[in-house]
Amino acid sequence: MNLDELRKEIDKIDDQMIKLFEKRMDVAVRIAEYKKKNGLKVLDAPRQRQKLADICEKTQEEDMKRYLRTLYSVMFELSCSKQNKMLKKDTELNKKIKKSVDKTEKMFPQTALVACQGVEGAYSQHACEKIFENPNIMYMNTFEGVFNAIDKGLCRYGILPLENSTAGSVNAIYDLMMKYDTHIVRSCRVKIDHNLLVKKGTKLKDIKEIFSHEQAINQCADYIKTLGDVKVTVCENTAMAAKFVAESDRKDIAALSSRACAELYSLECLAGSVQDKGNNFTRFICISKKMEIYPGADKTSIMMILPHKPGALYKVLSRFYAIGINLEKLESRPLPDRDFEFMFYFDLNTSIYSEQFGQIINELDELCEEYKYLGSYLEIV
Repeated sequence: MNLDELRKEIDKIDDQMIKLFEKRMDVAVRIAEYKKKNGLKVLDAPRQRQKLADICEKTQEEDMKRYLRTLYSVMFELSCSKQNKMLKKDTELNKKIKKSVDKTEKMFPQTALVACQGVEGAYSQHACEKIFENPNIMYMNTFEGVFNAIDKGLCRYGILPLENSTAGSVNAIYDLMMKYDTHIVRSCRVKIDHNLLVKKGTKLKDIKEIFSHEQAINQCADYIKTLGDVKVTVCENTAMAAKFVAESDRKDIAALSSRACAELYSLECLAGSVQDKGNNFTRFICISKKMEIYPGADKTSIMMILPHKPGALYKVLSRFYAIGINLEKLESRPLPDRDFEFMFYFDLNTSIYSEQFGQIINELDELCEEYKYLGSYLEIV
């Protein structure tokens, strides 16, 4: 048989498979109706495991066993998704989200008391001023200080860096989001432009030590190598580094910081835009103790703890695909009190008003061991 003839043969088989798949999904709908009448859960894990085992026993080829397991795993997810859609039963979380949507003000606040990590001139301040028109900023020494301020009711909002386009995620923030009960209510992206700042009169050849935040140091790694044998010291914040250089008696030190800090702390810029990549952005999140969901929210962040067994993550990703939800970010973090177990962070791209959003929220209970809904929000670019 030539290629065209083989393809026609495939087309005939596909036509049969489509009819059989439609028939199978029709039976799945009838099963959903039965489960609804009898108060049964959609997911029957023992039944799925036994079904997969039985299917694999029907072939002797090892490769075919793997292919069948993958094929039927996806079909099970599609069947569960269809049944959940039929049942249309809101979980407590979905009810809480709908209540928050109804009760949250229609306009995001233009002014508020906001906690930021660092000092005057920090990039978190720039992010804060991008999100709020007239913020009253409360500066904290550490990231956890921002979470603490929110948790204790000292301020309504907090601004924190979550990830950088060059250096990657700020892992400490993910760990703190697991620890504290807060919600993301907004996010924004800030262009990061690092500069080598020194006290007036200091020459490039005089520099023996550079101070900055760990992320900034990573983002300027190539430039730092060109300076030769220079000590690099990590600070809590790029603005703190600039302030330290300005207040120090030493004239052999420099800071990697913003141009705004040069003017703010009367420093001289020896070299501008020294980051390794020109397209360098940091994504900041705005957190609150209270769940607030404003109009236009089209991004949702969720943390999940999945069963420690093969295929657990694949099952979640398959369900996202089956429902039609785009996954923008997937990050894993080790759980501190569990050996070789991880928390997975997901950013989902879907409107809170979409049918898909309500469906995935209602299915979280059966997808993972534990989960934490972090919020639905709009991102300012």
